Amino acid sequence: LSHPAAGVHRQILFATVGWFVGYQLVKRTEYMHAKVDRELFEYIRHHPVDFHAATEKKRIGELLEDFRPVH
Repeated sequence: LSHPAAGVHRQILFATVGWFVGYQLVKRTEYMHAKVDRELFEYIRHHPVDFHAATEKKRIGELLEDFRPVH
């Protein structure tokens, strides 16, 4: 008969390894997103003409096309 606590050390090991791998993947993902954000903001800073702010706000009705139902 096997003991009820048999294999608990293996489960603790796998849980620890899984947590560590997940932590590293999250850190890498956040780093990649931060790198892309930094590059985009740097590009926007060097090319302000391409990203001018909207001078006037448009209403939602001006942005959408007229509704034409399909029969």
